[in-house]
Parts: sequence; C-alpha cells; structure tokens
Amino acid sequence: MTTTTRLQPFNPDRPHHPGGLIILQLNEVNFDLVERYLAQHALPGFRQLLSRFDRVETFAETKYEELEPWIQWVSAHSGLPYGEHRIFRLGDAVNSRVPQIFEMMEQQGLTVGAISPMNARNELRHPAYFIPDPWTATPSDASGYSRRLTAMLQQTVNENAQGRIGVRSLLTIAEAMLRSFNPAGTVRLLKLIGQAKGRHWIKALVLDQLIHLVHLRLFKQKRPDVSFVFLNAGAHIQHHYLFNSPHSNTTAKNPAWYAPPDADPVLDMLQVYDRILLDHLALSEQRGTRLIVATGLTQVAYDRVKFYYRLRHHAQFLALFGVAPQQVLPRMTRDFEALFDDEGAAQRAAAVLRSVRMVRDGVPLFGEIEERGASLFVTLTYPHEILPADAVAYAGGTVGPVLPHVAFVAVKNGMHSTKGFAFFSPGSPASLPAQPVHVSALFGLTLQAAGLAPGTTASTAGASRTPPASDTAQQRPEKAVQGE
Repeated sequence: MTTTTRLQPFNPDRPHHPGGLIILQLNEVNFDLVERYLAQHALPGFRQLLSRFDRVETFAETKYEELEPWIQWVSAHSGLPYGEHRIFRLGDAVNSRVPQIFEMMEQQGLTVGAISPMNARNELRHPAYFIPDPWTATPSDASGYSRRLTAMLQQTVNENAQGRIGVRSLLTIAEAMLRSFNPAGTVRLLKLIGQAKGRHWIKALVLDQLIHLVHLRLFKQKRPDVSFVFLNAGAHIQHHYLFNSPHSNTTAKNPAWYAPPDADPVLDMLQVYDRILLDHLALSEQRGTRLIVATGLTQVAYDRVKFYYRLRHHAQFLALFGVAPQQVLPRMTRDFEALFDDEGAAQRAAAVLRSVRMVRDGVPLFGEIEERGASLFVTLTYPHEILPADAVAYAGGTVGPVLPHVAFVAVKNGMHSTKGFAFFSPGSPASLPAQPVHVSALFGLTLQAAGLAPGTTASTAGASRTPPASDTAQQRPEKAVQGE
C-alpha cells in the first residue's frame, strides 16, 4: 500500500536560506573506493566532504534485477521503494503518476531547477530550469537554450558508442561553453577535451564537466531555492574500467587493447569530481549554499568477462527479421523500446526476436524482451565477443554477419551493489535517522534540508526497513551469472 506524503502547510515565515540547496547526484560512486584512493592521492574536495559533512549510508532492493539507478533514483525522488512506485524501466517515469519531490517543493512555494535527473518527468509549472536526462521523453523548460541542451544530450549520449557528434550538437556545446564560461572550469574542460584521444573514458568526463559548468551558471543566474544535478561519468567509468583500478579488490585485468595497463580511469574520474566538489564547497563558503551529495547505489568489481554491444541502427537491424515497429526509442547502452500499431503486432515481433540466436553457440541475442501491450522493451544481452564471421539464426532464416550492425560498448568491470552514500551540509537536516536507511529515505531528508518538514511519508517508513543481511547477497544472484 502506497503511503501518501503530507507536508506541513506552507509557511512564508519559515527560515529562508538565500544561498539555496544543491543536490549533487554522483551516480553509483563507491565511497569505500574513494577512501582507499585518499590514502595515496590528494583529493581535497573528497577529503572535506568525508571529514566535515554528515554521512548517511543507504541500502536498496534485495533482488539484483531491481538494483538499477533508474529504480533507486525514483525512490529518492518519491520516497517510495520499488515495491510501491513500480517503475522498473528507464524512461517509464513519464507513464507514472507517482508524485515527485520536484513538484512537491514547487507546490510549497520553492523555486526548483534540475539538470538531467534520472528517470524523472517534468511537471513543474514554473521551473527555474529543467533539462531532462537523455533517455526520458519529457520536455525541458520552455527556453530555447534548454531545448538545445536537451537535444544535444540525447544525441551525444545515445550515439556515444558509435563516436558520433552531430553538427547541431557541436554548435550547442560551443554555445554552452560560451554561456557558462568560467576561467578555471573552462580551462579544465578544454584540457579534458585535449586528453580524450585514445582515452575513451575521458569523453564521459568531458560531458559531466560541461553539465557542471552549465549548472553552476544557471544556478547563479536563476537563484532557485533548490537545484538537482545528476552526473553519470562515475557510474560509466566504474562499469567499464574498474579492473584498471589498483584499489578495486580484484585480480581481474582489462586487456591492453581495451585500456592501457598503466591507465587508471577511476583516478581520472575522482580528480575531475574532486574539482567539481571544490566548486560546490566554494559556493557553500561564499554564498551559504547547502549541499547534499548522494550516490543512489554503488558498484563493486564484476567477477567474469562480459561484453556489451549496442545496435547501430535499431530499426534497420530489426527490419532484417521482418520486424517493422512504428518507432524505436533507444535507451541506455543495450536497451531499446519498440512501438507497434497494436498489441498483436508487438506479440508477433516478440516471438521473432526471441528466436534470434547466435549460430556459433546458440545463445540468444535478445535475452530480455518485456511485452508491454503495443510495445516491447528489449535488451541486447549477448555476453560474448562478437566475431567478424558471426551470424544469427531466427525462425525465418539466417542473418549475418552481425558485427557491422553493432557497436562495441565495453567489457563489463563493475556490477551494482545495494550500498549507497549520502552527505549533508552540517545540520542540514537537523537530525539524522538510525543507519543504514533505505534509499527512499533521501526523499524526506532532502525535504527537511529544504526547510519542508514532512509529516507522514513513505520515506519515513523506508528509514525503518531492514537492510539486506550482506551486500554479497546483492552482488552474485543467479541473474548476474546469466548475464545481468
């Protein structure tokens, strides 16, 4: 049964914080790993965060397939665990009526801004700014600049595996750099761009640094009461390059063709994020801005070899099997949603796609197909290296070679863990619950930090839920062995 959220009636005389509140979402960053790096590296931003801020440890769901950032961030934004909000897929927030923290805050008289909040829909009436994540079909705020930024993020992120940046995206990136010019921050961005050749993980850091600069400028210009910003390079780099870290607690190593043995992408990520943290800490000192840093969940080292691929041209590849959806919506990495005229057409397409198997080993190409009425949510789950001569067989014949139709994404290095972290400016909120708390408790803690004391909330109930007996139970379920 879903618990509704009651906020105290809006009080115009409540304590006002002119510096605002920023919720910095460092998706999946493992702070246990951060502490190992701190023993050997100067990371002053992380050091201040760990030494000065109030710390909360979180836990999430007990089934591995329910440990996904697009599930946990919905919990943080709604105060509900997955069993109550039931939003399982990235992009599905637009089909839900679960209330979100953004519009709740606005209804209480706060101005709210958000950049790339994961799996969140825009229902703000007067956002200071709203730029959705690259995978969720919800509108940005009405400004032309935000619309251009949204289109750029969608194009660059969803075509990242193919290394394509469109002309319009390049123009928008240039516009964003000019509008968000910051002497030190822009120099760091340009240095990252210069380091990206041959170091593919740097591209994700370039995007996060750009998002950070855009957010800093909008936050200073629009001066919202509360601002959310989501950064994903940490999750991306841990997923793909954790084996290169000397602190990953694994003997597994990436092949030299994939990442240079002497490279440490995790350290590169932490150094970029450290500067981002220092920028936020400076806001705290100069303007009185309060800060929440949260991870949602974390990652630990994977224990087997698994390849990730993404279709280059989804509709063209499906057409080879006689599958012709009205529209294909690419999602994160291996996922896509195919929309059909009716449920019958979707069912027929599902039957065809389930029959697609690699000729060489008989393993399904699309191991996860969810039927959703007139649409299908499909994941390219094939876990092994695809060779130049590989072909697939299906109910209607054979298609090959497959390799020209897919883009190699990564060798999986990191897998999700239920443990998460959150850090709060001292005294914001005034009191912390007994720990660990379910990630949905971040909802109530964020409301308190914003000066909105919740009454009965789902997050209050979430704070008392029993955490899993051990993280290991989350890390190595049967589903993980099978492929994800």
